[in-house]
Amino acid sequence: MGKEKIKGIMKEFSLSSASIKNRMTVYVITGIILIAGVSAYINMPRESFPEVVIPQIYVGTPYPGNSAADIEKLITRPLEKEIKSISGIDKMTSTSVQGYSTIFIEFDFSISPEEALRKVKDKVDIAKGNPDFPNDLPADPNVFEMNMSEMMPILNINLSGDYSVDQLKEYAEYLEDKIEMLPEITEVDVRGVTEKEMKVNVDLAKMEAMQISFNDIAGAIQQENITISGGDILNDDLRRTVRVVGDFKNASELEDVTVKQEKFDIVYLRDIAEVVFEEAEKTSYAREYKKPVVMVDVKKRAGENLINASESINKIIEEAKENVIPDDVTITATNDQSDVTRRMVSELENSIIFGMLLVILVLLFFLGLRNALFVGVAIPLSMFLSMFILGAVGVTLNMMVLFSLILALGMLVDNGIVVVENIYRLMDKEGMNPIDAAKYGVGEVAWPIIASTATTLAAFLPLAVWPGIMGEFMFWLPITLMTVLGSSLFVALVINPVLTSVLMKVEEKKTSAKRLAIIGISLIIMGFILRAIDSKSLGSLLIVGGILGFLNFYFLSPATKWFQGKILPNLEDRYNNFLGYTFRKKNPLWFFFGTIFFLFFSFIMLGVLPPKVIFFPLGQPQYVNIFIEAPIGTDIEQTNEITKELEIRINDYITKFDDASGNDIHGTENNFLVKSVIAQVGEGTSDPSQGPSMANTPHKARITVSFVEFQYRRGVMTSDVMEEIRKIVKGIPGIQVTVDKNNDGPPVGKPINIEITGDDYDELIAQAENIKGFINGKNIGGIEELKLDVEVGKPEYLIEVDRKKARRFNVSTYQVGSTLRTALFGQEVSTFKDGEDDYDIVVRLKDEYRYDADKLMNQRITFRDQTNGQIRQIPISSIATAKKTSTYSSVKRKNMNRMITITSNVLDGYNPNEVVAEIKESMDDYNLPEGNAISFTGEQEEQAKEMAFLGNALMIAVFLIFLIIVSQFNSMSTPIIIVGSVVFSLIGVFMGLVIFRMDFVVIMTMIGIISLAGIVVNNAIVLIDYTNLVMERRREELGMVEKEKLPVAEVIRCLMEGGKTRLRPVLLTAITTILGLLPLATGMNIDFFKLLADWNPDIYFGGDNVMFWGPMSWTVIFGLSFATFLTLVIVPVMYYLLIRFKYKLAGFKG
Repeated sequence: MGKEKIKGIMKEFSLSSASIKNRMTVYVITGIILIAGVSAYINMPRESFPEVVIPQIYVGTPYPGNSAADIEKLITRPLEKEIKSISGIDKMTSTSVQGYSTIFIEFDFSISPEEALRKVKDKVDIAKGNPDFPNDLPADPNVFEMNMSEMMPILNINLSGDYSVDQLKEYAEYLEDKIEMLPEITEVDVRGVTEKEMKVNVDLAKMEAMQISFNDIAGAIQQENITISGGDILNDDLRRTVRVVGDFKNASELEDVTVKQEKFDIVYLRDIAEVVFEEAEKTSYAREYKKPVVMVDVKKRAGENLINASESINKIIEEAKENVIPDDVTITATNDQSDVTRRMVSELENSIIFGMLLVILVLLFFLGLRNALFVGVAIPLSMFLSMFILGAVGVTLNMMVLFSLILALGMLVDNGIVVVENIYRLMDKEGMNPIDAAKYGVGEVAWPIIASTATTLAAFLPLAVWPGIMGEFMFWLPITLMTVLGSSLFVALVINPVLTSVLMKVEEKKTSAKRLAIIGISLIIMGFILRAIDSKSLGSLLIVGGILGFLNFYFLSPATKWFQGKILPNLEDRYNNFLGYTFRKKNPLWFFFGTIFFLFFSFIMLGVLPPKVIFFPLGQPQYVNIFIEAPIGTDIEQTNEITKELEIRINDYITKFDDASGNDIHGTENNFLVKSVIAQVGEGTSDPSQGPSMANTPHKARITVSFVEFQYRRGVMTSDVMEEIRKIVKGIPGIQVTVDKNNDGPPVGKPINIEITGDDYDELIAQAENIKGFINGKNIGGIEELKLDVEVGKPEYLIEVDRKKARRFNVSTYQVGSTLRTALFGQEVSTFKDGEDDYDIVVRLKDEYRYDADKLMNQRITFRDQTNGQIRQIPISSIATAKKTSTYSSVKRKNMNRMITITSNVLDGYNPNEVVAEIKESMDDYNLPEGNAISFTGEQEEQAKEMAFLGNALMIAVFLIFLIIVSQFNSMSTPIIIVGSVVFSLIGVFMGLVIFRMDFVVIMTMIGIISLAGIVVNNAIVLIDYTNLVMERRREELGMVEKEKLPVAEVIRCLMEGGKTRLRPVLLTAITTILGLLPLATGMNIDFFKLLADWNPDIYFGGDNVMFWGPMSWTVIFGLSFATFLTLVIVPVMYYLLIRFKYKLAGFKG
């Protein structure tokens, strides 16, 4: 056919043609994309995982002096009753402990946190107005939005040295003040020190002899320790402020307070109490490598840049060392979360660079250097355009975004490959000029690539509406992919046509060896000069550029010509011959039904040799938490001694990783594996995944073992270290120890999570203990330690007031409780100010009375009788009795029902699904009393829910793809063939999992299959669309009308021509996508930034990213590898069989 005739049946794509006509505008747009994209990339906040904003509201209500059961009755239930009427609540759980009620309300993600907070506050106000709600609360219920990212410290700063605790605390508070000023930081806490307080230790005997009550003492202090403004006075034409200053300046002023005065008898505070300014009761300890430290916990504000925050903090530390803190104070920063983020981001950035180089190398061999650059330009342009868009909507640079770029790496060149290859073909084979070839080349493939991109976007669209916390966590994966692919389509249809119309040539101009030598040597020399003046990276780039010039001239260019001149034509001929063979006689049926057989065979193999099913990827621990829990009532000093014992065991064990040589040490204390061992006792040691705890925890402690980065671990698996730690911390009677790794991904609960519900709490506890013993008796492997979330046996001193007797003396229960609480726990009556620091003034009995039960019970309640105005003193023992007992620590509720949960981790090497399945099977023999119910929740519940969604998402994706293809081809049969190729691609996935014995990771493998659905259809669409175009042209050549049927021989000829013509783009699409994912799938890491700066590539295999993203990468690689065969062979065969079937129905013999 002549060029004019070809043009006559070709169409232009208006957007591309307009771009070619206005190429200067396109150049400006390209420059804006590059500048804006680079700027957005540099300024995007970095974090390891996307921040999940859960619409979860916390309601905390203090009511001191009440047991857990009383708190449930008086506070928790009334609040729950009102809150439950709010629409959109997904789950409501509560915990009632002694003196405190906690309620967590988790809303559906369709409700914003702000709206949820407002609704809960309104209902709490209604509950407070109820006449039955306590009106003597020390403070109103605290209602606030919970944000998990603001609960976890991003950094611990440890101060130690030969200084007093007060001095170290002063330095820590200096750092605290400076760090709190950073905009990225929301909270800074100092641990390992005890705040001071002004203690008023009352002598009970003297107080009673003087007929003075605690209220008298509190009132006297409050009335004196006060500064009051008296307004303004006009004096000498000046308006002066009148202030009465009464704040205490020291303990002596407090001692001189008049507590009581009758006639000439004055009772000063010093007469009945001693006033001392000293530490309050110890609430926490902190140590690093067994050495006491003062610790500063730093928490980041949600949405802020973690790496910037860490760098700013380290700068503050360095400035403090230079100007404020002495040199002999040791300061270490541990558990720095930015290290993990920085490493993960760096690994993924290097994977993108590595994948990009592999993709461009493949393009080079298939298309030549010039055309490879035309296609390769789509990679940075698409990514920078995506960065600009994502940055504009406030997205952080995290693992989801970066992996999406890697997954898209191969796909985003697909459109460019099809466009550039087709333009080149028209210039080479049809002899068109560059501008016409660009216009008609794009016009020929524009709608097919738009449709293929739309099908890919359709595959990911259901993931963008993934409900629940997992959907929020994974949200930016589909959004980033859709953004990148949309950007690549823009580049292919707007920028590529302009570049090719100006720069594309069929014959590449040869570069002389002399000119190359001059340019190459100049670049290398300039590079070494730049490196010498400390511009190492730029210098290295010039050196690499010069070397690559020689490499291309002497090796790559000849190898490319040989590949394109020998290998590719030979491959095309062999493929053409093989495709011809598939159309012979009954071969099409054999190939078609053989593929169906392999599909069923892959399902059978999956059942015979099932892979291990895992809910979420299990990476190697970055750090290990050892949670220690002594019996409730254990004093903090005893807990501290227990913790010290475990610290010794752990430190003795990790000495096996010591390296006395000091070479290649990335940890501390000459240890190549462990960065730090931090111990905390008391405050802030509860499991953070369980939410904030307002209860005092002197019986709890936590030891955190942090490991160095993966590449420095010398092959040691930290999961094995964690299992060894589990073994060595066992064996202390009565102490519960839980060893857990850092939590990767969204919170989903424990692997073993058994909820038991019922009305009678005592019976529930008994049943929970029975079930725990029953399961332990089955000796099921893999269970770490079954634990109840309620602690039984909390020692209690129960005071029961005889209301009849009390009424006779005009004494209320509140007076009894208030007197005992002030005597024992103390009452904060005012504040002592010392400079910028505030200290509580606390009134309580002297220790000799506080810890004597008889003296506490015999103390007198002193008050003025309202009936006669006389002072009365009533011994507590005359109206109340005391007895020692024990009770449960808390009352747990879920959705208004009382509940106890049995939990456990699963030991490394065991499959959680199999362990839980064995527990469920054993529970079939357990007789549960009527009125109680058991449910398996936590990770298992989430797994079932997410698996159901992902299955539905896959079906929806396939349906959307089907609709798009139907609208493109205006046919029902052709889309069935294309969608069928998606189903057949599962053969590759399932056989790959079976053959290579890889895990089926529910979340990642299913997302990989959904991604595969979008990728596989692209080549099939372009192949069939081009085949239809070839058929249309063939009808033109044969002088046939549009709908006239081609003879079967002509159909085969057109299918073979279409397949042969599309062989290169199909292979390129598959190879580039696979190679783009290969670095991440294999875990090969090359640090290109270090390579340029220091000539050190720091090559290693493995790491956290391969653990996390490997399953998804291999799913796509396995599926796409087989799908390429499907596209090139089975799709033409199915299309041929479809045409034969239509001919047969129409009675056409062909």
